[in-house]
Amino acid sequence: MPYLGLLLNALVWGLSWWPLRQLQSMGLHAVWATLVFFLLGTLLISVWQPRAWRTLRHTPTLWWLALAAGGTNAAFNWGISTGEVVRVVLLFYLMPLWAVGLAWWLLGERVTPSALVRIALALIGALLVLKPESGGWPHFNGLADWLGLAGGAGFALTNVLLRRHADTPSSARALSMFLGGIALPGVLGLILVPQGLVSPWPALETGWLPAALAMGAVFFFSNLAMQYGAANVPVHITSVVMLTEVVFATSSAVLIGGETLRPMVLLGGAFILVAALLATRDET
Repeated sequence: MPYLGLLLNALVWGLSWWPLRQLQSMGLHAVWATLVFFLLGTLLISVWQPRAWRTLRHTPTLWWLALAAGGTNAAFNWGISTGEVVRVVLLFYLMPLWAVGLAWWLLGERVTPSALVRIALALIGALLVLKPESGGWPHFNGLADWLGLAGGAGFALTNVLLRRHADTPSSARALSMFLGGIALPGVLGLILVPQGLVSPWPALETGWLPAALAMGAVFFFSNLAMQYGAANVPVHITSVVMLTEVVFATSSAVLIGGETLRPMVLLGGAFILVAALLATRDET
């Protein structure tokens, strides 16, 4: 059951691009969709673990975790809802590259030779993914690629901060992350709507609300499944199982989204995944 919980979470996130695009077709931008998802989660956790609010009030440093988690989800959801899913997901999984520097800065962890190898592999993989099919220098294909990169950096920061707050009750950490998923997308939306980068809230009669609430419930319970699995499976195995998200996202993007896998992207993705797998080995 713990392994199934981890796989369920990976499956939900790997397939999340499709419902996000359906919501976008109803007029609900991914930034606003993220806010709805986490608003529902905040309400559920407030009913389930009301004491988490007290812990959060007395631990102001958890707001850094909230900002990191909110930025991660807003960037990732926006990226996969508008860009090429395979590229965005692979750029997101450059997080072992960011984690090395962040762990050195925030946790005082030593940068080991194996960490430098992971950085090199991740960078090579990123350059291959970003290399144009027609040749030339690697470059980003618009905002979605940048959002995938930013989401991965945010996720690396989230993981480092979770380790820093390992002694804090899990309910308070979860609540801070859910609140970040409300606050940061909300601020982003308010700033970017006048710029034309984010569409305004759609009218309720378009039918997006039931779909958004249903997706929020799926995200919430998949998060519970992940926490259950992570609590009962060794950390290094958990990390490997969670990498199946790349498989789910890639295969669904090809089969449902009509994307094609270029050899250079496959090779770059292999380098990135090897870097991620080496990171899990170092956790043993």
